[in-house]
Amino acid sequence: MKGNPEERAIALGQYVAETGATVRNAAMRFGISKSTVHKDLTQRLKRQNRALYNSVQKVLQVNKEERHLRGGAATRQKYHPNT
Repeated sequence: MKGNPEERAIALGQYVAETGATVRNAAMRFGISKSTVHKDLTQRLKRQNRALYNSVQKVLQVNKEERHLRGGAATRQKYHPNT
């Protein structure tokens, strides 16, 4: 979904708010770069739909707080696949 940036920002915001997806997951789902997703969710969405923006920011904050745990789990799985 590379078309209209305003429509894309709304669609990304709804997807992240509903699923709790990370920026990386959203980028893969929509076929765009992580930088584009981040810009859409932090800049474009703020101008267009403040309520959705606030919901998305809560999800992004939770993801940011948990990312070190996901990284540790991935490393543990890489080096100790049976544990």
